[in-house]
Amino acid sequence: MRAVPPLSAAVLAAALAAAPGSAVLAGTPRVSFDGSSTVFPVTEAVAEDFQTARRGKVRVTVGISGTGGGFKKFCRGEIDIANASRPILDKEMQACKSAGIDYIELPVALDALTVVVNPKNGFVAQLTVAELKKMWAPEAQGKLRSWKQVNPAWPDEPLKLYGPGADSGTFDYFTEAVVGKSKSSRGDFTASEDDNVLVQGVSRDLGALGYFGFAYYTENRNKLKVVPIVNARGKPIAPTIDAVISGAYEPLARPIFIYVSAKAIARPEVRDIVEYYLKNAGKLAREVGYVPLPESAYALALENLARGKKGTVFGGHSEVGVTIEELLKREAKH
Repeated sequence: MRAVPPLSAAVLAAALAAAPGSAVLAGTPRVSFDGSSTVFPVTEAVAEDFQTARRGKVRVTVGISGTGGGFKKFCRGEIDIANASRPILDKEMQACKSAGIDYIELPVALDALTVVVNPKNGFVAQLTVAELKKMWAPEAQGKLRSWKQVNPAWPDEPLKLYGPGADSGTFDYFTEAVVGKSKSSRGDFTASEDDNVLVQGVSRDLGALGYFGFAYYTENRNKLKVVPIVNARGKPIAPTIDAVISGAYEPLARPIFIYVSAKAIARPEVRDIVEYYLKNAGKLAREVGYVPLPESAYALALENLARGKKGTVFGGHSEVGVTIEELLKREAKH
């Protein structure tokens, strides 16, 4: 499996690529991505392979500022493509509209948002959504501090929470799926836009619980213990490719996206990499630990790209529980 690079390496690569006056890069066409740390591993894999295939004739930069941070840059026209772990929100749609930024929405893979604890945790075998809500709801702030407060059968050990920051699409999705309202969360937890920071925190803290994209778990499975989530049918389900495809891993499975500026796609290098992305996303998504979409989904995305289909098939908010079938139906109908 392809390794998930740390944030510092990604930022360094982007900084070097953007360095003015570089003799190596002078006059080289550039394509810029930024946004979701969840989508980052797929996009980084695409960028690496694309630059190799094009023998350095195009330079690609990939930043991580969270889905919300990426959309802010995207709607200001600062980047060509936004990585997003949730659909574009109404306020972001309005910001893009005000700036005259049209966009093409392209789903690229499916993610199983993964809940983990320290590997030495011997008492948590599964979690319900209700238990997760009890941990993460705003009213828990400053009050719910131990595992025993969540479940009386568990020890009176300190509970330390790790999660994405407020600019993260993963934060938006998790809070809506678990608490019932996007961005509704206690604030007294260790937050970071860099999922590698969360991995390290949980792996070093005996009382820890955290959540992030599946790729970061699969790359660090020797440091973490995954927790099966009890679904609506009462079955504890661990995140796997089969569980995501079948719909059994819910409500924490979701599609992930790239948003391409309609203006940028007129540049040959941008169209080239986006087409390359859609033709190779299935293979590369699997390599970094995500679930590929069906081939028909990538074919439909290429068709939508070719005809310049602008806008979103979502209603300006992060939806929970959208299946592959529903996503394809929306994409084909729109």
